[in-house]
Amino acid sequence: MVNLVAAQKPLMNGLMKMAGVQPYSVEIEPGTVMNFWVPCETVKKPGKGEKKVTHLEKPTKPVVVLVHGFAAEGIVTWQFQVGALTKKYSVYVPDLLFFGGSITDKPDRSPTFQAEYLVQGLRKLGVEKCVVVGFSYGGMVAFKMAQMYPHMVEAMVVSGSILAMTDSISVETLNRLGFSSSAELLLPNSVKGLKALLSVAAYKKLWFPDRLHKDYLEVMFTNRKERAELLEGLVISNKDATIPSFPQRIHLLWGEEDQIFKQELAHNMKEQLGETTTFEGIQKAGHLVHLERPCVYNSCLKHFLASLYAEQVNK
Repeated sequence: MVNLVAAQKPLMNGLMKMAGVQPYSVEIEPGTVMNFWVPCETVKKPGKGEKKVTHLEKPTKPVVVLVHGFAAEGIVTWQFQVGALTKKYSVYVPDLLFFGGSITDKPDRSPTFQAEYLVQGLRKLGVEKCVVVGFSYGGMVAFKMAQMYPHMVEAMVVSGSILAMTDSISVETLNRLGFSSSAELLLPNSVKGLKALLSVAAYKKLWFPDRLHKDYLEVMFTNRKERAELLEGLVISNKDATIPSFPQRIHLLWGEEDQIFKQELAHNMKEQLGETTTFEGIQKAGHLVHLERPCVYNSCLKHFLASLYAEQVNK
């Protein structure tokens, strides 16, 4: 029987190419390959005798990197944002390691590890500076990128995420939502489990036939062993948690009804990060704010980007 989620991928690919991005794989080092969606204008046709593109041109517009969360690969997460940004920005959408075909034989599973390889991949694509937009798990990776590579990451927009998943935040969140572990919440292995994840992630109750849930599980939840290890590598002890000093502007763009990382966490984070951090809430949206209210989200995101680059021009 045809998997409905897999069957729509060619359509998604075509729509994304029309929007201005196309897939490209980067071998970061032997054993590690990261997949990206890159601006079409950077991809030149293979030369005579070449079967595939061997190098890309550098981006010519300001770069925006969209980093996905834990329950879907990059282009599925950001499908409603790409087309809204490509006219003015060079948009890159990575698949983090163990998502969307990106793989590694390295044993590390920390957000720091993801951030390091993502930066290496972007550099191989000719990206020197960028604004990073991170959602949920991708937000934690984005924070690590900004902390370790401040000369590359000019600013951040973070949605439904935190600086680090501490013991106390993990326990409080899981207890409040009624899950026994992060894997039970974020790595569902049944239609019932996926429905439970969607029920806490979305503001409005979503209905899909069980067949579609089953097909989504098959396509989007691959590399289960490695992803479970990623979840284990995510949690740090309270005593090891620190508040980095970020030189970049940070915009926290939140669904006001987010039940996974509530608004209170965002407001606390804003106070901890200081004057360079701003907060903006979007009404009638939960954790999946960019999917539930894409037009509002895109408007807020574009406004932040426009103000950021206007500041740079006026300096």
